[in-house]
Amino acid sequence: MIQKGVIVILFFVLLGNPISVMAQTEPEDIAMATDEYQDAFYESLKQKGIENYDKAIASLDKCVKLKPNDAVAYFELGKNYLSLKDYRNAQDSFEKATQLDPKNKWYWLGIYDVSYETKNYPLAIETIQKIIAFDEEYKDDLISLYMITNQFDKALVTINEMNDKFGKSEDRDRYKMQILSQGKYQNAEITNLIDQIKKSPKEESNYINLIFLYSKAEETDKALEVAKQLAKEVPTSEWAQVSLFKVYIDANQADKAIKAMNVILSSSKIDSKIKHRTLNEFLIFVNKNPQYAPDLEKAIAYFDNDKEIDVAKEVGKFYHSKGQFENAIKYYEKDLKSNSDTDRETNLLLLEAYTQAKQFEPMTKRAMNMIEIYPSQPQFYYYAGLGNNQLQQFKNAKTVLEMGLDYVVDDKALEANFNIQLGEAYNGLGDAKKKEEYFLKANELLKKKK
Repeated sequence: MIQKGVIVILFFVLLGNPISVMAQTEPEDIAMATDEYQDAFYESLKQKGIENYDKAIASLDKCVKLKPNDAVAYFELGKNYLSLKDYRNAQDSFEKATQLDPKNKWYWLGIYDVSYETKNYPLAIETIQKIIAFDEEYKDDLISLYMITNQFDKALVTINEMNDKFGKSEDRDRYKMQILSQGKYQNAEITNLIDQIKKSPKEESNYINLIFLYSKAEETDKALEVAKQLAKEVPTSEWAQVSLFKVYIDANQADKAIKAMNVILSSSKIDSKIKHRTLNEFLIFVNKNPQYAPDLEKAIAYFDNDKEIDVAKEVGKFYHSKGQFENAIKYYEKDLKSNSDTDRETNLLLLEAYTQAKQFEPMTKRAMNMIEIYPSQPQFYYYAGLGNNQLQQFKNAKTVLEMGLDYVVDDKALEANFNIQLGEAYNGLGDAKKKEEYFLKANELLKKKK
């Protein structure tokens, strides 16, 4: 059961007069019409207390015979039948109690208990809606029933109603996240959040939830607009720093931008997509203002445990595309050190950057190490051969290139490069004939490639 009332036993005995029970007194606030009725009722309570439910029911049957229209006796019968899991008789007894006193919510809760335990959810929903007329907080039970029966649209409307009237709750937030994980409900929630922001412009959580939904829908520009609005209304918010960072970067206020960025990147509340976008904007800024490179290094450290994106690798690619190979090397090496040192793609990017930067010693060493890990990958043999040639280790170059050439399949450009390097190796070894032979092969392959 999701909510339970606390049943308080309170007896009022007025000498010589029958007892009248107020409409909304709890059902065990009972009066005894006669000594015989009183004795039977007390006996039922005693037997129920020691879990002798059959004997309690027998005593209550006496009460019903003495007072056929006593709703309290029927309610007690229902509770005892429910304890025995005799759901049919329990429901009949609770229904009789509601017929005799339809304004007492406890009797309706008896029917609700039966319907919930028997998983008769349509009846549970119908019953709880009647109980809500007495106590609106039972809408939380209604939300749970809507969730159980997959009526998410009704649940979402009711959650928003309850949040608006009573404030948020942990259970409602959990249900809401479950509903919004299904995309078709997000537009309705976006509209609701926009309305909530208009009503309560200082309530930070509505902005954050709206930013989250826009971010999840890949509408980052809209998310940033909401962050900008939040910065205006709640400037102390961590999310507000997202907007302020953009303002500071555009105004070339580096110190303020870096401070805002560090708040963003260290926040456990801010979505990772926003963090990646912030870092990317700072990377572009640092490319134009290299004096802030140490701050970029510190920023990248926030992503060391990021399972979604190898940030250092992406920064390396950025510098690679700009022809800044020294910087690219630094970040490729950082990525390999932080993650997997054997990642094939990163190693190939690093070897290419080494080549462009003319760092042939580390290139050759890494390529030879990678051959041991990937013995059938021809690219590593190629870089090892190229590096050995540049280091004038022509015999080593010849050996490794001849080994690797066997693994080249359907790649004319790579095969041509192998032949060029073999020609260079034989040239270094003083074999002009072999040099020309491999250069001619390379030339033919390049013609076929065209």
